Amino acid sequence: MPSLPVSAPSWHPDVFARRAPHLVARSRVLGAVRGFFADRDFAEVDTPALQVSPGMEPHLLAFSTELQGPNPDDRRRLYLHTSPEFAMKKLLVAGLPRLWQLAHVYRNGERSGTHSPEFSMLEWYRAGEGYHRLIDDCRDLVRAAAHAAGRERFSFRGLACDPFADWRILTVPDAFQEYAGVDLMATYDGSHDPDPGALAAEATRIGIIPHAGDRWEDIVFRILFERIEPHLGAGVPCVLTDYPLCMAALSRPKPDNPRLAERFELYACGLELANAFGELTDAAVQRARFDADMDLKERLYGERFPVDEDFLAALEHGLPDCSGIALGFDRLAMLCAGAEDIAQVLWLPVAAV
Repeated sequence: MPSLPVSAPSWHPDVFARRAPHLVARSRVLGAVRGFFADRDFAEVDTPALQVSPGMEPHLLAFSTELQGPNPDDRRRLYLHTSPEFAMKKLLVAGLPRLWQLAHVYRNGERSGTHSPEFSMLEWYRAGEGYHRLIDDCRDLVRAAAHAAGRERFSFRGLACDPFADWRILTVPDAFQEYAGVDLMATYDGSHDPDPGALAAEATRIGIIPHAGDRWEDIVFRILFERIEPHLGAGVPCVLTDYPLCMAALSRPKPDNPRLAERFELYACGLELANAFGELTDAAVQRARFDADMDLKERLYGERFPVDEDFLAALEHGLPDCSGIALGFDRLAMLCAGAEDIAQVLWLPVAAV
């Protein structure tokens, strides 16, 4: 029998056979997800991937295309969404109290063992309930997925964690103190674009040399990436909460501390799984944040995305108090399947570039 070529395509039966056990686990996780939301009376929705705005996060790169109408002169630039968030919030305004979606989303410039330019995002919202309720959702959902895949513990890149044990809740300021020895809030004035000087000095003190032109948020991300994230979700899953407000453009401030946002992220085995918000409902504040983010994007990357005016009109009409979360379904499938690379849990990968 001839040996399998190193460059054999992903559809080759022998190559596919290597992924098959991981894909079986993926299917079981998907079944658990559907059952989870059905049991809680969530409406499953399916919103368009083509949008006026792909999302407004300054560092995300998007895919664009051209929509042509029946008239050859009727042309319009649209984007593949980086998240179904804007569309799903419009459905909250329409009156749905609980909704979920498993959407294919698209982010350019991202390809690694944990990133694919096209991937599956699990997103859900609860009207009239705070973001802490989503922590309970995450705990129950992850445990249901692990059980469906027959997985008692997760392991990934040398770390292990038990999703069935009590989860750890850790604030961002406490994480900076515990793992980096940095008093983060002493360097933050609560503004949208804080002066980086004090944090740059702290980073230098612990051996992380800032780059020329680094903003306060850039230094935060570097400390998070190098000193904190590798420890999160070791032993048990970790919910990292209470982010500085400037790091949560779609969330509202905490009532008891307006320098912090109603935001948390979920980690397991050092891998980020989910990002949640107590959602911002003020259209004027949201517009101002969009403008500031696009000003930054233009300075950094020389482009800006259009604002979805229909989304802001929906906020003005009245987005109810709500909370929402986006979870990387492929990453959850990786943990439940025992996979080391996202390609192992994709039925077929995005074409090589």
